[in-house]
Parts: sequence; C-alpha cells; structure tokens
Amino acid sequence: MKFRRNRICIALLFLIWIGGMLYFFVSNKDENDKGEISVEERNKHIDNGKLSREKDRIERDINVANIVKDPKFRNNEQIDQRSLAKFDWKGYQLRGALKPGEDKNQRNAYNQEASELLPWDRVVPDVRDPGCRKKSYDKNLPTTTIIICFHNEGRAALLRTVVSALNKSPEHLLKEIILVDDFSDNPLDGEELLALPRVKLIRNNQREGLIRSRVKGADMAVGEVLTFLDSHCECNEMWLEPLLQAIKDNRKIVASPIIDVIGHEDFKYLSSSSDLRGGFGWNLNFKWDFLPPNHLIKHQQDGTAFILSPVIAGGLFSIHKSWFEELGKYDPQMDVWGGENLEISFRTWQCGGEMYIIPCSRVGHVFRDRHPYKFPGGSMNVFQKNTRRAAEVWMDDYKKYYFAAVPSARYSLFGDIRDRLQLRKDLNCKSFKWYLENIYPELKIPDDDVTSYGQIKYKGREDCINAVGEKSNVVLRVLPCRGSGGKDGDKQDWSWTKSNQIKHESLCLSGISKKSEEIVRMVPCVATDNFQKWKYDEKAAALINLGSNLCLDNYNVGKELMQTECKGHDTQSWKLAFTSTG
Repeated sequence: MKFRRNRICIALLFLIWIGGMLYFFVSNKDENDKGEISVEERNKHIDNGKLSREKDRIERDINVANIVKDPKFRNNEQIDQRSLAKFDWKGYQLRGALKPGEDKNQRNAYNQEASELLPWDRVVPDVRDPGCRKKSYDKNLPTTTIIICFHNEGRAALLRTVVSALNKSPEHLLKEIILVDDFSDNPLDGEELLALPRVKLIRNNQREGLIRSRVKGADMAVGEVLTFLDSHCECNEMWLEPLLQAIKDNRKIVASPIIDVIGHEDFKYLSSSSDLRGGFGWNLNFKWDFLPPNHLIKHQQDGTAFILSPVIAGGLFSIHKSWFEELGKYDPQMDVWGGENLEISFRTWQCGGEMYIIPCSRVGHVFRDRHPYKFPGGSMNVFQKNTRRAAEVWMDDYKKYYFAAVPSARYSLFGDIRDRLQLRKDLNCKSFKWYLENIYPELKIPDDDVTSYGQIKYKGREDCINAVGEKSNVVLRVLPCRGSGGKDGDKQDWSWTKSNQIKHESLCLSGISKKSEEIVRMVPCVATDNFQKWKYDEKAAALINLGSNLCLDNYNVGKELMQTECKGHDTQSWKLAFTSTG
C-alpha cells in the first residue's frame, strides 16, 4: 500500500511538472511572439487616444541623472537571442503607437502605421554584390561604438535600427550602442531600450541637434571606431566588417556603406545602385552623382572595389575615433542638421584623409520628403549658416560661386570661425583648388559672368518670384518673400549676368516666342539666345524681354508668370533687390 501511494505521488508530481513546462512555453511564446502587430491588436491597447492602464504601467527604476552623466549597461550584456527575446517589443511599440484617427505621416514624415506593422527584427534581402559573399575579413578588426541620435523618432523604426545593429554585428566587434536622445518629448522612448544588451543612453536636457549630439556620443564612446547611424535604418548582412577592415587598413579613411532605400510610405527595402557617389552643386546641396567613366570602368570590373566619394551623405559612416578627434570632430557652432556632411568631407580630403563608399557594406535608410521637426530659426537659416561656415573655412576664393548660387547666404550670420581656421592651419590642410583638381574635377566651375544677385520683388508688396519645382519642370510663381512668411527662400535667389540673363542656379529665365500672354520658362542658359536676355526699365519698374520686347507679367495672380505687351500695369511692376558682385 505504501509503495502504491509513492507511485501515485510520483505520477502526480510528473503531471504537475509537464503542466508547468507547457504553461511556460505557451506563455513565453505569447509574450515574445515575433510576428507582426495587427491593426486590431494595436488599436486594442488604445482607448480614446490614451494607452490602457496595463500598458501605461512602466517600471521607473532608471536613474535619469545617471543616464545623462554616466551611461551604463543594464541587464545582460551578451548579444544572444535569449536576451533579445526577453524584451517586450510589442509593449514598447504600443506605448508610442498612433492614436485612432491620427495622421499616419504627420509625426515622422513617413508612414508610421506601416512601420508599426512590421516585425521588430524583420529579415531584409541580402542585396550585396556576389563578390562580397566570397570575401573574408581579419579576425582582429578594431572594435566599434555605434552612435544613434534621435528626436521623437517613431518607436518601431528606432527599435528596428537598434535590433538590426545588434543582430547583424559580430559580438566581439560591437562594444556598445550609444543612443543620444536629443530631448524627445517622451524620455521613455530611449530609457526603455536600456533593457536591450549593450545599449547606453545619453539624454540631452535641451535640443542640441544632430551635430552636437553626435559629438556627445563620440566623447563617451569606448570603441576604437565610431559608427554613426541615423535612427531609421536597418543593417544588412555583414555590414560592419567591411567598414572596420577599411579603417584597419587605413586609419584615415572615412568609410560609408551603400545606402539602400527603405520606402517612406510602404517600408519596402530596395537595393540602391552601386554606380553612385556623393556630390554637390555650388549651392552646397548634397546630391548623388553617377560615377565618372574612369571610376565606373573600375567598378564594373570589380563590384567590391571601394568607391572614391568627394563627399558623403553624412547619415551613416564609420571613422576611427582618434582620427575623428585629430580632425576636429564636428564644427560645434553648426546648428541642428545640414551642411555638416560637406564640411567634414572637405576637411577629411584637404587635411590628409580619404573618403570611400564600401560596396560590401549595405544599410537601409528611410529617405523622407520633409523634416518632421522644427529648426530653431527656420530650416533655411540654419542650413545657410552651416554651409556658409563650411564655405568660409574651406572653400577659399571659390566661395564666390557659392554666393553667386545662393546670394542670400551673404547675409547669414555665421558666428566666429577663428578656431576652425586655426585648426586648418594646424593640420596643414590643402587648398580647395587642390580638392577640385584632384578629388572632384567633375564639378564645373561657373563662368565669372554674374554682375549682381538677389531677389526679384513684386513691386509694392512683400512677394517675390520663386522658381518652383525640379530642374526638368521649373515654373515661376509669385510667393511671399523670405522673411515675410515665405518658405524655401533659396528658390528666390537670382543672378544677373554680363549678357543680361536672369539665372537661378544653372537655368535662365526665358521667353519662348514673340507671342503675348505666353508663359515664361526656365531653360538651360545659352548666352546668345535673345529670348533669355532682359532689360530692366527703372522708370517703369518693368522687366522687358529683348527677344520679344514683351514685359514680365503676373497677370494671372497665383499662377505662372507670363509675358504681355508693356502697358505699365501694376502686374508688370518689379523691383530688383540685387547686390553688386563688384
């Protein structure tokens, strides 16, 4: 009888153990399921625009002062799936999710709903050149610190950036991921990510902008190499090793991946062409250039070969920490964002460094149509201040072409540059002429034919002629002048040439024929074309086209400008707010 009781007890204990194990696996699967969040599931956690009490209850055991002053690891430092699986990714995303009826594109200038419906650790297509898969890399590569700055970033996109970096980076090479929260509205956006391995957090106590935030992260970094990522990226297979190998082989290389496109509307991951490199125009706006023929031939022969880039896009790159510091980090008097990529590119090339796109490294990036946040002082003013600082320090006499392309930049307050000029002297840097001749000979130097520049005002009003649209389809409209509520003030920059052409960037204002009430166009400049030549009648305040003898007219107010018979109408009255280049 006693033996039978023992058997029954053992059987009961066994059944209890089996039940416990089943409960553990089922509950663990439910909590950490890596599937997508459905629309219904997301909305289930939101009640009249407020998160449910259950999801709103967050452990606040993080000392914010310590985060700012002494970033520390929290929980498990090992990068493995078990430690990642413990993270409540659904809860993290849901606490920052869209509210019912909220515009899905308003917060972040991308489709936040589409972003939130994706897995937190989705697999992106491996789009590397086949030759990259055959490459091997040294085992003793330098370690890196990944620095990600963010301000009110969508939680799903920020989380995928961090998790993809953790998943796709060899554990022995990744020292840490430093998140720099540039004073986001919700400090928990960054704090809750401290539950992930190797993540540190710095939170600014005021808006500093990308430039100064990156310097804060760099100063705190312990890795030998600094790797900067934007906060809406996804790292691809073996993205890190090629960057670190390039820097190990040459400490003064700035290494950038090929930047693939993540659609801002559907979040599809699309492979970018490897036949592109960074460039710019004289307005100092970054652009992508096709590889020049001599570089293209080399790249077609070997798809893994480094691509010399005159400038980098700036959002994603690696640089040795000691070289970054020797070069002078970023210009600390540049504000928020914009122009810093050109400045560090000029400085790198002119001061003994090199800059390459590494084709075997690929990282996806969400490219947006607009900035989702406001710039103190306005985005145009910030960009002009930053680019003028770059021009004044690095471009020597060639800055005159920048001022010809962006006349309003002459009036931008750009601060004290003496320390940056001293840095250039201390580093024994080369001239901008050397840079153009040796690094970017494809940048055409404009003719010295500009005599004056400025805005063309609709007389008697604070409205100006704007060149609206892309180069292939620029139209002319009268809109509020810069400083009077107008946006995109650089679209109001005009130059008058020695041949009496009115230029905006590389295009000229032109009549098409001698027909009255015909729309005027922006066309490629031809100095001998009389339809591109104008005369300003100061008495009548009229702009007269020499090819048609007709006057520029704002006849259809709010629509495109046209040419009409000169009759002294108010709609034909203009004021040239120009400054002489002499």
